[in-house]
Amino acid sequence: MTRDEALALMHEYTQSDALRKHMYAVEVAMLAYARKQGEDEAAYGVVGLLHDLDYERYPNDAHSATEGHPSFGVNLLRQRGLPEPMCRAILGHGSYTGVPRDTLMAKTLFAVDELCGFLVACALVRPSRSLMDLEVKSVTKKLKDKAFARGVNRDEVHQGAAELGVPLDEHIRFVIEALRPVEQSLGLGTGGT
Repeated sequence: MTRDEALALMHEYTQSDALRKHMYAVEVAMLAYARKQGEDEAAYGVVGLLHDLDYERYPNDAHSATEGHPSFGVNLLRQRGLPEPMCRAILGHGSYTGVPRDTLMAKTLFAVDELCGFLVACALVRPSRSLMDLEVKSVTKKLKDKAFARGVNRDEVHQGAAELGVPLDEHIRFVIEALRPVEQSLGLGTGGT
């Protein structure tokens, strides 16, 4: 599946601008890690772009291993010919599916997913509304504040870095740097100077 095909499919299934921006952020972080790891950038990018394809239409509040998000989306992607390792990576980003994250791609997706959402939330509360002046220490401080960005699973942020084998501070720094060049497309960088 090409990026254009993945993007068209994402737009077909996802109407929420915020969710589209999240999926784009995860794609960018996945691409950066693929370059760093010497992995297949196209595959990593498509996985990042499509990981929440079904989140809006088929939410899974009950955390079913086989119904709703991400199972519905993966079944659709399998029908479209997406290779099984990519499908398993998408399934594995939902711990409740029981699909082990046994590839570097799966570990990377899990590691960047929650963190991308958290970094955007951190940037949005800054006067600059930007990642350009966001520092790792600010992010780690906000991670300890349970009232901030309550929807972000802090355990998964920590677990993701650990599974990837990267110190949390280094992981946060890497993803911030990956997202900075595209911050405007994420709705960031629109604040004061």
